[in-house]
Amino acid sequence: MLRKTILVLALATALGACSKGGPGPAKADGQKDSKPVSLLVSQEDLLTIQSNAMVSGPAITGSILPERRADLRAEVSAIVLQVLKENGEPVHKGDVLVKLDETSIRDSLLSAQEAVRASSQALDQSSRALERLKTLRASGMTSQQALDDAEVRRNNAQSDLSAARAREVSARQMLGRTVVRAPFDGIVSDRKVSNGDTAAIGKELLKVIDPTSMRFEGQVSADRISQVKVGQPVAFRINGYGDQAFNGIVKRVDPSANDVTRQVQVLVNFTGESAKPRVSGLYAEGRIDSETTAALMLQESAMVRSGDKTYAWRLDGKKLAKADLTVGARDQRTGKYEIRGGLKAGDAVLRNPNSSLKDGQTVELAAPKVASATPPVQGK
Repeated sequence: MLRKTILVLALATALGACSKGGPGPAKADGQKDSKPVSLLVSQEDLLTIQSNAMVSGPAITGSILPERRADLRAEVSAIVLQVLKENGEPVHKGDVLVKLDETSIRDSLLSAQEAVRASSQALDQSSRALERLKTLRASGMTSQQALDDAEVRRNNAQSDLSAARAREVSARQMLGRTVVRAPFDGIVSDRKVSNGDTAAIGKELLKVIDPTSMRFEGQVSADRISQVKVGQPVAFRINGYGDQAFNGIVKRVDPSANDVTRQVQVLVNFTGESAKPRVSGLYAEGRIDSETTAALMLQESAMVRSGDKTYAWRLDGKKLAKADLTVGARDQRTGKYEIRGGLKAGDAVLRNPNSSLKDGQTVELAAPKVASATPPVQGK
């Protein structure tokens, strides 16, 4: 009897525990009572799609070269005695850069000067003889033939003097060419000779450039040259200057295309406040702004690429919507892409989306931060 009473009490205790909310039957594996996580964003995390001006035009490639440059060559055949400037050294107009041996040329100058002196004396004598014969002829004491012969000798002496003076001038000029001077203020960019070299006529000695006259000498494909006009703006980048953008304006278009490459040279002057590069020969590439159209533009950081598809995360009310995009050309000036489909003007998209976003995910806009106008309490 006691054993039955204990069993009834144990059953009653177990039933009481179940009625107080004890653990029920376990749920099947994989079933969870979890709600979708809301995405908290601020206005700084969003971009508003707007219609902007998109600039397009032909590509231009080339080099940065100085407008003022001089290839100094030997104008006389002589030995190089001294090179006074090295590569990279600044020079001023008239500075002596190279000295050539002047020995033989100075001898030629002395010979020409002696010929001038002798010819001058011969002319003087023949002129006095002619004057005497004219006096004798007037008194009938000489023949006309003698007078004519004296006049011929005087004329020959004049010709000899003129030729001797021309040789003297030529020798003096050649002597001056043994000293090579800077034609303008600039920098020595390429030294070609050293002391003791033989400089034949036409041999390149060194180059001088003006680094303040740099310009973009580019090439444009002949099939796009009809779009290029003088005065059009040009945006380009220079190798060695990273992502720094340079601006210019078309100064001149070459009237003839290259026979081999079928490209046309276009000269571009620098504009804007950015400092010009001071190194010649750097490679540059850019685009001539020949056409402007209105288009929806979006920066690359807001786009997600997956295989051949590109999409963005658009804010649809209080939810995220995955918008498949049709992407057009890239604006070389701003780096943004033209959006031809998938978005419209006024749409708000995430500025920098991540890979954990889901289509239809709830979005909560964070309240804008308001700076407190209460000054801090001193001493705390």
